[in-house]
Amino acid sequence: MHALDPLLRPRSLAIVGASDDPTRIGGRPIANMLKFGFAGRLLPVNPNRATVQGLPAFPDIPSLPETPDAAIIAIPGEAAIAAAAALGARGCRAAIVYTAGFAETGEAGAALQDRLVAAARQGGMRIVGPNCLGLFNGGLGYFPIFTASLERGWKPGKLGIASQSGAYGTHLFAAARARGIGTAVLTTTGNEADLQVADFIEWMAGAEEVEVIAAYAEGIRDGARFVAALEAARRARKPVTLMKVGRSEVGGAAAQSHTASIAGDDRVLDAVLADLGVHRARTTEELLDVCYVAQKRIYPARNTLGVVTISGGAGVLIADAAEAAGLAMPPMPEAAQERLKALVPFASPRNPVDCTAQAFNDMGVVEAFAESMARDGGYTSLLAFFTAWGDSTTMTPPLRKALKAVLDRHPDRLFVLSILASPERTRQWEEDGFLVFEDPSRAVVALTAMGRFGEAFARHAAASAAPPAIALPDAAPNEAEAKNILAAAGVPMVPERACSTAEEAVAAAREFGFPVVAKLLSPDILHKSEIGGVLLDLKDEAAVRSGFTLLMTRAAARAPGARVDGVLIARQVRDAVEMAIGVVRDATFGPVAMVGLGGVFIETFRDVAFRRCPVSEEDAVAMIRSLRGFPLLDGARGKPKADIPAIARALSALSRFGTLPRVVSAEVNPLMALPDGAVAADAVIELGE
Repeated sequence: MHALDPLLRPRSLAIVGASDDPTRIGGRPIANMLKFGFAGRLLPVNPNRATVQGLPAFPDIPSLPETPDAAIIAIPGEAAIAAAAALGARGCRAAIVYTAGFAETGEAGAALQDRLVAAARQGGMRIVGPNCLGLFNGGLGYFPIFTASLERGWKPGKLGIASQSGAYGTHLFAAARARGIGTAVLTTTGNEADLQVADFIEWMAGAEEVEVIAAYAEGIRDGARFVAALEAARRARKPVTLMKVGRSEVGGAAAQSHTASIAGDDRVLDAVLADLGVHRARTTEELLDVCYVAQKRIYPARNTLGVVTISGGAGVLIADAAEAAGLAMPPMPEAAQERLKALVPFASPRNPVDCTAQAFNDMGVVEAFAESMARDGGYTSLLAFFTAWGDSTTMTPPLRKALKAVLDRHPDRLFVLSILASPERTRQWEEDGFLVFEDPSRAVVALTAMGRFGEAFARHAAASAAPPAIALPDAAPNEAEAKNILAAAGVPMVPERACSTAEEAVAAAREFGFPVVAKLLSPDILHKSEIGGVLLDLKDEAAVRSGFTLLMTRAAARAPGARVDGVLIARQVRDAVEMAIGVVRDATFGPVAMVGLGGVFIETFRDVAFRRCPVSEEDAVAMIRSLRGFPLLDGARGKPKADIPAIARALSALSRFGTLPRVVSAEVNPLMALPDGAVAADAVIELGE
């Protein structure tokens, strides 16, 4: 039995603040459960009435004839706290607190909310809310919620909605119902004083009532709890589509590294969701589209799209949408193309496959083309564009027959029709087993999500790598010290030496071979190029000697308060692509790894990829390949290809280092990517207590 079962599958429910008026907040849930046939016992608590909506009422919680599994609290603040204490004392396991006026109102309300939670915890009772609309489990007729959305009925289905916002959660329920999507379970969490959206996602992951999960969140306070819930859904092969609102701004002025300054909660969240196979919807329409297609429960791990159309223009539109979404549209096999050309010589059989207006004369052409795409092309997703043919008195009957024959032979495929049709006709197509969209571009986004779900479901959770056994210094290290630490962690470094005099610098340069690079060595000057603290291409001893003096002079003039430990002399690496790798401790999700184009371009282009630490070498390669600038590493304009595995090894090693508890951030910028290897030319480490 799950800890939340008494809340979501109760045998009895107390309603504290029960109203005889079915339109009031304390009356709507009772009216709903009487209407929809809740089989459990309803226990209204109202000191002023002997009955409520025809049910026996009780004057207070101690007088209840039995201990309820769950309760609704719909009375004002101080009384709500007293009710929570009384319910907990009776042994009630969970309470849904409608009452507002808590943390959402300010400090005084927050203090009141703390008292509410403390009162509930004293009796071991869980709290939903306060300031929430309630929840429901429709298959049980269980509707402890005061939304007006139920006035238009409830549609059974397998969608589970977990929403922090009550208004948006019920809006989504109503919009899904209008779309023909049935909602099994809806939960709203309000202030989340105790139970959070994550807790309900985790319950839905194991609930037989739910097959598809939609979630809405305004804030994620417990990253580990959130990730664990999403991981539970992934293991259960239940797709999650999330709408997360509220994009946090980056506190760039306080950032100690480029990694920290460009991360931001939202970019990290995107990376976490992608890692867990969650689709992040930007609009309600997109969220519903994905949930609609997910009802088929077909999640191809290697998703490809085949398109059959009567419009060449629509085929181009769909191909553009697929490329933008990252959904592969490989061409039909050559032999299949030849067979289709034999059927319709002027057809375009590559993919998209344009069967042309010839289909007007012979609907067998449509069936032959669609069947070939499913059988010969092997596409896991099929999109057929037939516009107004989907609602034509003359064309629809033979078209339905032709396409239904194909679908019946290939029930494992996602088959979408892009047509214009009345609601009645659309229902007929859906009853045949087709998914129906007016806009093919929206269909492409939803189909792409199915493949991403499939990829995530096919992955095994990676074993967590242990952090390196490295002793960290008490104070922030300078560059040379940071490089020694990271080298011990497995990040390769450019040969270099810290020098306190010009003569030491000359001796180091002579050993490494000219040209060399000279850099100020200071734990207080993190972005040295901004004050002229880096000199390149020093070709002889005289240049090194004068460069040493110049750097010390610039430090005194441009960073007078900085500690200066000397100058770092390093071998100059030529013909490398400059990369940046880093880790930063996100406030919500903990250590996160980053890779992107390095040098001064990292903040200019912001072409970076993130992933939670630790990162395997395989995942590091995927991060690198996801960059828009990857062609620079892959031999663009005839240049040698960079050693991608070497970059991945360095990134993976740095990500393991980032899991050490005191590491706030660490960055290597640039990491010099060469045809044979990758070496760090600069490093910054920020440590906490």
